[in-house]
Amino acid sequence: MASFSRTAPSRLLTRRLALAAAVAGLFASAAHADNIAQPLPFAQDWSNIGLITVNDSWDGVPGITGYRGDDLVTTTGADPRAITVDGTGVIDVNANQTAPNTFTTGGVAEFHLADPVVALTGSGTADAPFLLLSLDTTGRSGITVRYDLRDLDGSTDNAVQPVALQFRVGGSGPFTDVPAAYVADATEGPSLAGKVTPVSATLPAAADNQPLLQLRIITTNAVGNDEWVGVDNIVVDGGAAGGVNAPVIATCPSLSLQAGQAGNVTVSASDADSVVNALSVVGSLPAGVTLGSLSPAAADGDAATASLDVSSATAAGSYAITLRFANNEAQSGDCTVNLSVAAAAAITPIPVIQGSGETSPLVGQRVVTEGVVTRLNSNGYFIQNDLPDGDDATSEGLFVFTSTAPVVNVGQRLRVTGTVTEFNVGAATNAATLARPLTQLTNATASLLGSGHAIAPTVIAAMPAEGLERYEGMLVRIEGPITVGQNFFLGRYGQLTLSTEGRLEKPTNRHPAASVEAAALTLDNARRSFLLDDGSSLQNPNPIPYIGADNTVRAGDTLASVTGVIDFGLATNSNTGLADYRLHPTEAPVFVRSNPRSATPPAVGGNVKVASFNVLNYFNGDGLGGGFPTSRGASTAAEFSRQKAKIVAALSALNADVVGLMEIENDGDGSRSAIQDLVSGLNAVLGAGTYAVVPDPANGTGSDEIKVAMIYKPARLSRAGASLSDTRAVFSRPPLAQTFAAANGEKFSVVVNHFKSKGSCPTSGADLDQGDGQGCWNALRVQQAQALRETIAGLQASAGDADVIVIGDLNAYGKEDPILDLTAHGYVDQIDRFDAFGYSYVFDGEAGYLDHALATASLSAQITGAAHWRINADEPSVIDYNTEFKPQDLYAPNAFRSSDHDPVLVGLSLQKAIRGGAGRDTLTGSAGDDVITGGEGADTLTGGAGADTFVYLSLRDGVDTVTDFAPGTDRIDLSALLASLGLDRSVAWAAGHVRLLDGSAGVTVQIDTDGLAGTAAPRALVTLRGVTAARIDVARDLGL
Repeated sequence: MASFSRTAPSRLLTRRLALAAAVAGLFASAAHADNIAQPLPFAQDWSNIGLITVNDSWDGVPGITGYRGDDLVTTTGADPRAITVDGTGVIDVNANQTAPNTFTTGGVAEFHLADPVVALTGSGTADAPFLLLSLDTTGRSGITVRYDLRDLDGSTDNAVQPVALQFRVGGSGPFTDVPAAYVADATEGPSLAGKVTPVSATLPAAADNQPLLQLRIITTNAVGNDEWVGVDNIVVDGGAAGGVNAPVIATCPSLSLQAGQAGNVTVSASDADSVVNALSVVGSLPAGVTLGSLSPAAADGDAATASLDVSSATAAGSYAITLRFANNEAQSGDCTVNLSVAAAAAITPIPVIQGSGETSPLVGQRVVTEGVVTRLNSNGYFIQNDLPDGDDATSEGLFVFTSTAPVVNVGQRLRVTGTVTEFNVGAATNAATLARPLTQLTNATASLLGSGHAIAPTVIAAMPAEGLERYEGMLVRIEGPITVGQNFFLGRYGQLTLSTEGRLEKPTNRHPAASVEAAALTLDNARRSFLLDDGSSLQNPNPIPYIGADNTVRAGDTLASVTGVIDFGLATNSNTGLADYRLHPTEAPVFVRSNPRSATPPAVGGNVKVASFNVLNYFNGDGLGGGFPTSRGASTAAEFSRQKAKIVAALSALNADVVGLMEIENDGDGSRSAIQDLVSGLNAVLGAGTYAVVPDPANGTGSDEIKVAMIYKPARLSRAGASLSDTRAVFSRPPLAQTFAAANGEKFSVVVNHFKSKGSCPTSGADLDQGDGQGCWNALRVQQAQALRETIAGLQASAGDADVIVIGDLNAYGKEDPILDLTAHGYVDQIDRFDAFGYSYVFDGEAGYLDHALATASLSAQITGAAHWRINADEPSVIDYNTEFKPQDLYAPNAFRSSDHDPVLVGLSLQKAIRGGAGRDTLTGSAGDDVITGGEGADTLTGGAGADTFVYLSLRDGVDTVTDFAPGTDRIDLSALLASLGLDRSVAWAAGHVRLLDGSAGVTVQIDTDGLAGTAAPRALVTLRGVTAARIDVARDLGL
């Protein structure tokens, strides 16, 4: 501890004798009880550890008593300056303590450290602990108080620990605050200790010449975990009566470092009636130690300060460095900095801590390591070895857990001491997180070794088969192209699921469950995928990270590469949920819109369009604008308005003739029902009567809160018979069937379904998750598929037509058992037929289609296309209609993220076939689309309304007359005829094999078998009455 001495010029003998007596009393150990007022000058530096030997006894400490301060205040984080009431209460001291990092009993404690000290900290009981000094200032004026506040707590705690000084005259009554002595926070951290805050103040004149002056040094119970604050080097003095010259009081804190660590302390001195203006070293400084320039005192009683700096090159050892302050009256005062430089601890390199396995071989051990800070997270920081060990199996990086925001900076080289732990980021039952705990240092302290260092990222050109464990904690750059697979958690947790080597597909979307191929794809998906995190544990970040053009980042968008630090963690805040390796970026990722939005649905051809759409719990309250919240769907009327706008936008753009809907509120089909509300919304946009509701079947729609429903365009289709449902117990949501007739009389049936979901698993039986990728309730979904086939057989019989299309959310991916049951019995999967990678839903980053279109063989032959309109599965959920958890609301009343499923659109070519005989026929088409084949002979053909096709098979099929050919609507099909002649269709027009000749009755289509180069005359095939050649677009109107 610091010691004090002084020298002075010759003065009056009385002054010398008074001063000698005063200085001698500075370190006197008078055997007085703690309540006896002590004369000035008074000092206490706690170097005598024999003063306090047992708990709660201050008998050996003259003039000072510690109190726990119970109930002086009732809130945490209180300002001690405001606590001025009397309240000695419980005398308190915890004697002979040694570990301020781990000793947590609040109040007053004595710590036997290398530099002993008495300290304060708050707690739930110790609301405002304090030291009470009892002093006699008789014959003294200008009372000065000085002490050092020392941060002793190097644990992860980081409380705001204020300390105030108060005084009162006498032994009772309120105290008065001394503003100049207030310290707002005497600690630093987390994981840092050693901060010293000198305090110096002159008391008001009321403190002069008093037989009992009491001082109170007080703190309060902080918010969070309190930290120990030592009160050291206490000095109280004042000018003596009769003109005694006050001494120079110097203060020199101690400093403890490790070899290789730089540091400094601030030394200070003041004189109550003089200006301290000079500083020198008594003797010499050790190698590596320098004394900075003095900042002299500005006036009498002010402090002069300087910095004593210790370089990292200072050799290990103990040094007593004596400094001498002098004032403008030729007085001086000495103090000694006790510098301890401990021998360098054995350094354990980061790769040794990490080891080559999933867990560290040093778990539970206290280690010292060194590394460069590469990234800061909200609860810690990553360091990396700047001298790699060359072993690819061991990581060069490590996470240092601080629990709160770290105070280090990227690029700093640190020496960190901490305990090696393996942290399971999930629940004790989470197999994924148990298998890959995060190696980290806890209860860590850090010292700065240097700044301005840079670590080059390790390049990962291909994701390793064994995963990213060997890169845990390291700064890496993963080379691309990298694809966004999932953005569901972007708005809530700031995360995206990414993958290398293309997009992730649900294994059972492409391969049968439990197949070798599905198992291989499962492993490959795990190898290629990882999470892009925002490095924060905060929910609902604002602004939302990674959002790009159109306020979205879509699944399927790409990056060329991404750079950051790897760890393993949860994808959400659910400790039982998905976990994966995460990359915390150190450079802003640059996304490319590789999967742009499509404002219009895909073209599927045909003359009738059938759609299927899961509208994600469309519940309209009471149907009168109120009744919210309902059991599902929108929580408020405002949310419902937002939801409705999106659903209507999507269905309006689909513009299908029949739409099957899932997750409609099961509240009937009356004027206030959800389905009628949706139709009213559509007709408000598209025109009155555009859509109508297919009525609920006579046997009902089941008892589930949601149902399937169907709407259609009466101007395009008519209902052929009543709607049907199957209410057998196997269906919790009965399928809905309706047979329709087109304008040409062609019939087909639509069956809308919503099979049992994969969630809410049972506790036993065949419907448990079998671990084959199909989730729960697969056995029940197979039973539903089997029952559906029975339902359809009855439907075909009642309709008298075999053409059936099965649509809906079957909650089974493309190659799962329920779908394979249907395809094995003749149903044709239209998504599989028309799309090489069909998907309508994304789960756990993997895409697949739950939303299906399967047709009987007879109808499949009439299907021209099928596709999903990707407006939902690829979009982040944060842009949906909900208003909760959205500090940044990116909602727009468009089709995008109107649901979590993409709609299905199917094109049907329903044309009535009309055939003539071998002679002269007069054939007339229907009011719809017809395919008319006149056959041999000169036929008179009339298509009627609709888009009609006139088919020619041979030269013997003419010369016909078409009475109402409409260019741009109707079509002459010559493909079979040209094929029968062996002519190349692609050059038939250019080569002159097909010609047009205008005449008085109309334009005649001619066939020339040897074309422009031959001598054969062209033969007339058909005359289009009232049409000229100029109106014919060959590519559009002639099927070559």
